[in-house]
Amino acid sequence: MTDQATPPETSTDLWAAIDDLWTWLDTDQPIGGKEAMLLRMLKLSEEVGEVAEAVIGATGQNPRKGITHTWDDVQGELCDVVITALVALRTLTPDAREVFDHHLTRVTERSLGSPS
Repeated sequence: MTDQATPPETSTDLWAAIDDLWTWLDTDQPIGGKEAMLLRMLKLSEEVGEVAEAVIGATGQNPRKGITHTWDDVQGELCDVVITALVALRTLTPDAREVFDHHLTRVTERSLGSPS
């Protein structure tokens, strides 16, 4: 079991950090297998909801609450969505980096055209 007071060493490399987070999440989880994978995918919905809550809070759209968040909060929540999505992708495949790079290339070429 990992000592909760001493966090594991982390990496600043995106994909190494995603692997570190994936390993950490897969250690000592109460639910495993396909159910754990599905729950990890559902975590994305929770994170997207937090983006919506932050945007509503930053714009004061809830008259009962007023302004409760900043645009920095929105940025942080968007980062959480990206991290959660990349960890979910890593959960589906150990080749997450290659899958993502290939997909990003396809989307970029489709949107911006093939490089000259």
